Amino acid sequence: MPKRKRDANRPPVALVAEPMTEGSEERPFPAGEEVSQKEPSLGKGLFPIVGLGASAGGLEAFQGFFANLPENPGMAFVLVQHLDANHPSILPALIQNDTVLPVLQVQGDTPVVVNTIYVIPPNHHLLIQDGILFLRPPLAAKGRYFAIDHFFRSLAQDRHRYAACVILSGTGTDGTLGLKAIKENGGLVITQVPASAKYDGMPQSALETGMSDYILPPEQIPRVLVDYFFTRGAPSLPLSETNKESHSGQLNRIFALLRTHAGHDFALYKENTILRRVERRMAMLQVQKLADYVIRLQENPDEVRHLFRDLLIGVSNFFRDPEAFEALGEKVIPTLLESHPESHPIRIWVPGCASGEEAYSIAILLREAMERQGREHAVQIFATDIDDRAIEDARQGLFPDTIATDVPGPRLRRFFMPEGNHYRIRKVIRDMLVIAPQSVIRDPPFSNLDLISCRNLLIYLGPALQTKVLSLFHYALEPEGFLFLGTSETTGDSATAYQVIDRKWKIYRHKADASLLPPDFLPPAVIDRGRPRKRLLPKHSPGPGLKELMEQHLLNDHTPTCLMVNERFDVMYIHGDTGLFLDTPSGEVHWNVLKLARDGLSLELASALRQVKTTGKALRHEKLRVKRDGICHLVNLMVEPMRCPETLQGWMWLLFEDLGVLPGKAGTRKEKPPKKRGDQRLAGLEEELKSTKAYLQTTIEELESSNEQLKSMNEELQASNEELQSANEELETAKEESQSVNEELVTVNAEYEEKLNRLAKANNDMVNLMASTEIGTIFLDEDLRVVRFTPSATRFVNLIPGDIGRPIRHLVSNLKGKDLSRYAESVLESLIPVEFETQTEEDQWLSIRVRPYRTVDNVIEGVVIAFVDISEIKQMQENLRLSEERFRVALQNSSLAIVVANVDERLRYTWIYSTHPRVKVDDYLGKRDDEIGDHPGLQRLLALKQRVLQGVRGEQEIIVLPLPDGLMTCKVSAEPLFHSSGKVIGVTTVAIDISDRPH
Repeated sequence: MPKRKRDANRPPVALVAEPMTEGSEERPFPAGEEVSQKEPSLGKGLFPIVGLGASAGGLEAFQGFFANLPENPGMAFVLVQHLDANHPSILPALIQNDTVLPVLQVQGDTPVVVNTIYVIPPNHHLLIQDGILFLRPPLAAKGRYFAIDHFFRSLAQDRHRYAACVILSGTGTDGTLGLKAIKENGGLVITQVPASAKYDGMPQSALETGMSDYILPPEQIPRVLVDYFFTRGAPSLPLSETNKESHSGQLNRIFALLRTHAGHDFALYKENTILRRVERRMAMLQVQKLADYVIRLQENPDEVRHLFRDLLIGVSNFFRDPEAFEALGEKVIPTLLESHPESHPIRIWVPGCASGEEAYSIAILLREAMERQGREHAVQIFATDIDDRAIEDARQGLFPDTIATDVPGPRLRRFFMPEGNHYRIRKVIRDMLVIAPQSVIRDPPFSNLDLISCRNLLIYLGPALQTKVLSLFHYALEPEGFLFLGTSETTGDSATAYQVIDRKWKIYRHKADASLLPPDFLPPAVIDRGRPRKRLLPKHSPGPGLKELMEQHLLNDHTPTCLMVNERFDVMYIHGDTGLFLDTPSGEVHWNVLKLARDGLSLELASALRQVKTTGKALRHEKLRVKRDGICHLVNLMVEPMRCPETLQGWMWLLFEDLGVLPGKAGTRKEKPPKKRGDQRLAGLEEELKSTKAYLQTTIEELESSNEQLKSMNEELQASNEELQSANEELETAKEESQSVNEELVTVNAEYEEKLNRLAKANNDMVNLMASTEIGTIFLDEDLRVVRFTPSATRFVNLIPGDIGRPIRHLVSNLKGKDLSRYAESVLESLIPVEFETQTEEDQWLSIRVRPYRTVDNVIEGVVIAFVDISEIKQMQENLRLSEERFRVALQNSSLAIVVANVDERLRYTWIYSTHPRVKVDDYLGKRDDEIGDHPGLQRLLALKQRVLQGVRGEQEIIVLPLPDGLMTCKVSAEPLFHSSGKVIGVTTVAIDISDRPH
């Protein structure tokens, strides 16, 4: 690995510089003045900060990284490694050998400057805020410190899209939760290739999140960082800071591609959020123009999926904002338990649940509250999300051990089980959740809910979508139900529908008497952003946007004053001063325009409204005489039906034009002759009579039309009544059939419950059997992947819970010269069991049986490998062999002529040892003495053995025994042969040839 020394004349600290502008040929950030910014998206002179996290084996990764770093990278680097708390660190000196950049160990509060490397000191946590590094005492969680997670989280909040994190070699899962925060805030995530890491625990845990943007060896990471942040192919300005109208059409194309490939519509999400995610993908692909990126999306469906995943980034922690969950546990949970009978389930919905931490946190609060009260409640927590991968993670209930920083120790021990470097949620909590994919925008909501916890979802939605979602929540909640929002969210325009319970932590209560848009309200149709949008509104409700509709209509075609009324002639919107035309009396207010109309206007207005409603054509009345305060005004009236949007069909515009005071009436100074005033009075009466006749004629026509409609409706009702009677009879029949089916279902359900109970009991028995047996067993599927294993199997094969699902060939065993995968493949192909003996590296003897896994239906679904420790048997066999060998040597060197063993009660010869040349062993084996011949010596020998068998001890005789070539005089001694139980099972006879000795 090449080493680079720092120039001795180089200043120890580089200064912050101005960012590279478009067209600059120089690498960004030449020397300048130090700058610290609170908001990364706005600060001039802002530079990227890269956090590097490592543990065991991290030094080699750091050296490979910095040896390939340019001399002026234009960013700062913060190294966070697990260090020995009791010894000073020499990591800065080691890193300095590989880079020309200054390497500093953080001492107190340290402003971050560009082109500088900072190293965490031992026994500290490191945080960054407003561009300043702060040291904090470590927060221990069960004796472990998660310094990398702490720093990455603070870096994400401080630098947003100018943050990057790199996960390098190390054990455990530190950094996994922190990288999620980096990704959520638009930063870059890079993970070392596990194969290149000395210890792959941390990289592997990071990869399992599915959020790594690049997976590279350390030597290639610096080039990617420089290209991502500074290559001129990337956008020179954030898209959110450019002219939005210039890319509205391109965004619509992106939304259309997402709808086609992913099935979800992001058109009403906050535009800046969408633009930041798009810009991030453009920077990774080195695409400068949004139009070019759209072409890339059209040509590459995989990029659409990558963008979709980026848009779904959601980070959820256990008890996020602990004080908020404390408020929930104090002000909401007890109320839910007290207001519900034990038989009535508590229903909770957590939309946008991500990987489930928020839903599990609420379940833990409920479980603790129930235990405190000593009562049980049925609980249904619906956790939903549109991200199928997040849903799968939530269902697994398996979390990295770094959650110990978020979950207090007592809760961690009570509700989680350790599994290697992870924790799994206990079954008592998991059973409270129903986890399923669901879109809060597109799919129907749950109903009759007692609590909705929707934290940090609304912040991504546009105003119209927020209004719809809050209306939907209001519909879904029970009266007096609760709504729990994130700290950055409010109820907005729907505030009147919710009562504030805790303003700081955003806990609200449902108001049953509140009026909101109905839940089937759909957001505006997504059209070209360059054109005006049509807002779809429900009937009988002005809804949001009426002001915009009104003003747009007036600006295009009319001038004020005007009204908008619905089909019942209720005033829905007023523009301008209507005091001349409408009279608002004291007392109870009626907003029907016919009741508010002033004298001289009511008859014509009523007639016009009914005619326009009937014909659908606009109608105009001119020079109507309207009295106000004794003064008569001439007024033009125009009634026009609303034709769009379709949801407002039946509504009408009322437009008024004041022509001024009627000449000769009050308000004029010149007196008129009495005759002329009489003529004018007569003309006025005639005009009113005409209006009255017209009004009566309209009323008569409407009455006749109504009568015809009523007759038609009556006939339809009679026909409907007959149909309903017939349908009622059919329903009665169906009810009887349903009752019968229901009884059958109850029976079947009882049988299933019994089977489930038996299955649970059998499963418990199996778990205990596997845990207690000394026989190591590994179950493999048809692909020879580990499905299950007993604890004893870990003594012979290196297995951990995380190996479930891994191929057997990837596992390391401590068997001498035996490849388990080869035997498993052979058995799976031939279905012939294999058994062999072998030794482990510790010289233990094993008997290994490899058999096909057969179901009760005799279907082969894998292989079973069993390990039986036969070390003790092998030792006994060796001891027996040594004993026999010693016995053989002893007999060979003794003066014994014949040694005989009869090991059954029939006294047949089963074992003979003889050094006598005249004695042939084959002549005696398997025979009794009386079967060899009828010589008296043989009869005496048999009698001697029978006496010994009956309990006589120490018998000796001199007996003449026949041989094929003559006689042999022997001194015979006999002793009983005992079983290990103490029972006599035979006789041992020793005969010594004394033929040549004097008797």
